Amino acid sequence: MCPDCEDFARTVVMLGQLALYADTFGADQDFIDTVGPCLAASLPEPPPGTTPPGTTPPGHDPNEGPEYPGQGW
Repeated sequence: MCPDCEDFARTVVMLGQLALYADTFGADQDFIDTVGPCLAASLPEPPPGTTPPGTTPPGHDPNEGPEYPGQGW
């Protein structure tokens, strides 16, 4: 695994573990509020060839594709 891939995967795992911790009884909300954004901000660039959730690949045109009901009137 490339170094950037390892960093990305490790940070995503830590974010997941923090989310699980946040759902436990007695979780320290101040810790969660402090560490969560820091972990998210520390995410390196996504590994080459991957598309993170919520983003679109280069050249994607959301106006292309099939017409849906209610469109094209």
